[in-house]
Amino acid sequence: MILALIGGVLIGLSAAAVLALQGRIAGVSGMLSQLVRPTEGERGWQAAFLAGLLVGGAALAALWPESVAVTIDRSWGAIALGGFLVGVGTRMGGGCTSGHGVCGNGRLSPRSIAATLTFMATGMAAVYVVDHLLGGA
Repeated sequence: MILALIGGVLIGLSAAAVLALQGRIAGVSGMLSQLVRPTEGERGWQAAFLAGLLVGGAALAALWPESVAVTIDRSWGAIALGGFLVGVGTRMGGGCTSGHGVCGNGRLSPRSIAATLTFMATGMAAVYVVDHLLGGA
């Protein structure tokens, strides 16, 4: 539980820093799309932010492997399909959990609150369908 608390604090601090220092929302899906189709002056800080996510996760895994150990009871095909569907939903919803769920809800954005409720409900429904109606893994 302490790791979740520390992670949440770090996510909140990084989102606040991006807003304060760059005047931008720390939406990871938006940052990724900007790297594919860059806007003048945006690529550097976005690449650094995304690299920090990867390096931080890799460092945690190297220093404390049991803190990131998970078991996924799904096939690689199911994981790939799920990732694709999340990407489609992110584009349709105009953002992801970091942009809407962390930054938008923190600013009490009605659009972000609606998006967060929608993707949380959709995720719960998908897990229920896969686990209880389609037979799980």
